[in-house]
Amino acid sequence: MTEQAGPKELVSHVVGAERAGFDFSVVSDHAFPWLDSQGTRSVRVERPGAAAQATSRIPLMTYVTCPTFRYHPAVVAQKAATMQLLSEGRFRLGLGSGENLNEHIVGAGRPAAHVRLEMLEEAVDIIRRLFAGGYVSHHGAHFDVENARLWDLPDEPPAIGIAVSGPRSCGLAGRHGDLVIATEPKAELLRTFDAHGGAGKPRVGQLPVCYDPDRGAAAARAHDRFRSALGGWRVNAELPGPAGFNRAAQRTRPEDVAEAVPCGDDVDAFVLDWAASDLLPALRTL
Repeated sequence: MTEQAGPKELVSHVVGAERAGFDFSVVSDHAFPWLDSQGTRSVRVERPGAAAQATSRIPLMTYVTCPTFRYHPAVVAQKAATMQLLSEGRFRLGLGSGENLNEHIVGAGRPAAHVRLEMLEEAVDIIRRLFAGGYVSHHGAHFDVENARLWDLPDEPPAIGIAVSGPRSCGLAGRHGDLVIATEPKAELLRTFDAHGGAGKPRVGQLPVCYDPDRGAAAARAHDRFRSALGGWRVNAELPGPAGFNRAAQRTRPEDVAEAVPCGDDVDAFVLDWAASDLLPALRTL
């Protein structure tokens, strides 16, 4: 959670996770925290690069990068190729259509969801063409690329994961992604992904937890830092800043968050909560 820790802490977290035996890690790519109480943001690109140099085994992935507003897809391709080289093949490029919270800062406006997905599909095509090597020129509906080339290419390009939230994004992920990313535990998302070409591809799911030996302290911290998440993707993708998230969650109680986010130090309870989620049956291929 890059919204809750500075850049040095984040690198130490990944190092600690590798030592503890974790077998996967992701890092968010946001310009703003959801809530002022989270209170930190640092440049995403440097974090996995530093983590790649400080670790040797644990896989790394952006969770997720939007290659359509703050970053041009040609720039994303260059940075992803560099990350794959630095990590010696441990990097996955997670992509999504973006949240207003982060993309509004460049003043490009907020097009409708179907337009954002069109932009994402075009961006993925540009990135893959650059990963393939050689010079690339592209003049499409949303992006222009003029005589671009990646001069430092890894032997194997990074796998591309695509975040899903509804039928259209699931179809895009099934057709164009190497893996799918589901931040909400809804099995129908993965069924739709499978139906559009995703069957057999890896899938990454998310269940937030808040660990503390004192369950009450964990619930209070989860409420302070994560109450905004209970609004769901349709809310979270559209609000432009922490003030809006604070207002949207002003009536959310600590017990409401504790029901949605497992809190405390009982790992068995975390596993049971995950096993009870709607997403688990579709995630067994991970």
